[in-house]
Amino acid sequence: MRVCEFFDFAISCGIEADPRGKKQVQEFLKQEKKRFEKLSDKEKKFFDIQRLKNPYVDSRILFNPHNNEVKTILCGIDIEVGEVLLADALKKAGKKIDLIVAHHPAGYAYSNFFEVMDMQPEVHEQWGVPINIGEALIKERKSRVERSVLPRNHTRAQDAAKLLGIPFLNLHTPADNHVATFLTEKFKGKKLKVGDVLDELNSIEEYRWAKENFLPSPKILVGDKNNSCGKIVVDMTGGTEPSEEIFEKMANAGVGTVIGMHYSEKHIEKAKNSYINVIVAGHISSDTLGMNLLLDKIEAKFGKLQIFECSGFHRVRRKKQV
Repeated sequence: MRVCEFFDFAISCGIEADPRGKKQVQEFLKQEKKRFEKLSDKEKKFFDIQRLKNPYVDSRILFNPHNNEVKTILCGIDIEVGEVLLADALKKAGKKIDLIVAHHPAGYAYSNFFEVMDMQPEVHEQWGVPINIGEALIKERKSRVERSVLPRNHTRAQDAAKLLGIPFLNLHTPADNHVATFLTEKFKGKKLKVGDVLDELNSIEEYRWAKENFLPSPKILVGDKNNSCGKIVVDMTGGTEPSEEIFEKMANAGVGTVIGMHYSEKHIEKAKNSYINVIVAGHISSDTLGMNLLLDKIEAKFGKLQIFECSGFHRVRRKKQV
């Protein structure tokens, strides 16, 4: 397996696990192609061709000089300059590192990651929130996120990888799609108390490991363990948090409990006012779950990898064959 094969397969897995459904993702790619074809020759020079086959702008190969064979990776949730230097130190210590894999975006994937927020209204529509309302709410929230990203120094880790000659990529939404789909299936159609959801989350190894190591683990932010959940939805993909106003619309659509990664104080206050139970499963542990589910598929197809864990990532294998 080479770097491009690793990445392309991961993207295809992300599409298969997309909570919107594969058909809707393919329609998105079709529209991107139409948009590209309408551009002038001058504009096409500045168009990211990856968009024609990869629907997740927050996931990219950031440096790949030789498209080499991949057998050993350094995998972390956040890869910054320190982790790139760690990869180089491991190589000097005799540990072969073929590829650095991050979860969170870096470089170009970070500077434009807010664009994946456009998938949120389509996900929310499946929960019963009308698409026109979802699109109106995400517009301002997306603009705020874009403005917050604009002044950042995006390419630090990418530049370090280039200087040291180490291939580097990240997988954000493809992994988040996996944790969203995994947890949605787990709680689909169940009539539970909030405490029951907490117990089930804590039975999942990534969350249990976080709890055992005194790291942020599943927690009730709004509601009580004896509350009935009602309709449960999983808010784990789409770039970052949705608009705070979405809670009122979800309540109107019959949602009773939301399982998410993280929420701001404004989100929590809006959820309280809408009488929606909110459980945060944990940010890094949820990211780790998504990456593990994705890596299981990669290893099942290409064979077992040697994985060095760093930056909050903890490898859990679910497939017996790997």
